[in-house]
This record gives sequence, structure tokens and C-alpha cells, in this order.
Amino acid sequence: MTDPGTFDSAEKLQSLRRSIDNIDAALVHLLAERFKFTQDVGWLKATSGLPASDPAREAVQIARLRALAEESRLDPAFAEKFLNFIVAEVIHHHEEIAGTGSIDTHRT
Repeated sequence: MTDPGTFDSAEKLQSLRRSIDNIDAALVHLLAERFKFTQDVGWLKATSGLPASDPAREAVQIARLRALAEESRLDPAFAEKFLNFIVAEVIHHHEEIAGTGSIDTHRT
């Protein structure tokens, strides 16, 4: 016979995992939307002769994201690492656009 407490725990675990799965799906969709906009920025930079990277903006964004993370009780160092990862990919895309006129959308 199954312990009723075990069943409740298993049910709660499934519910929590469904919520996490929904958030993961939302994150993927949000990242896809973000990269659509950053691709447009890359085209604009390439056609305007601007550099792929903008260190001043990146510094402002990191500070802003760290503050948002603190307000949300998320580790600011983690938030910064996450943003740095995204920014590195965006810069790579901008460099590809500037160099070839296109990007490999299957990479992102």
C-alpha cells in the first residue's frame, strides 16, 4: 500500500515540474524574440559601420540586470553570467552579419 504522504509529495513534485516546464518554454520564446530584435540591431550596425560590441551599453545593462536580480532575490552574479552569455552570442551574430551579411539561425 502506498503511503498517502508519498502520493501527495509525488503529486506536488509533478505540479512543480509542470510549472518549471512552462517557465522554460516561456524563456525559450522570450529568448527567440530577443534575438529577433538583436538581429535587427546587427543589421543596423553593419549597414551603419558601427562596431558589433558596445561596451558602454553592456556595462549599463549588466548593472541594471544585477539590480533587478537583487530585487527579485536572484543571485546577481548568476544574472550577470547569464547576460554575458547572451551578449557574447549577440556579438557573434553581429560579427557574422557584418562579415557575411547573414547569420546561422540554427545555432541560436
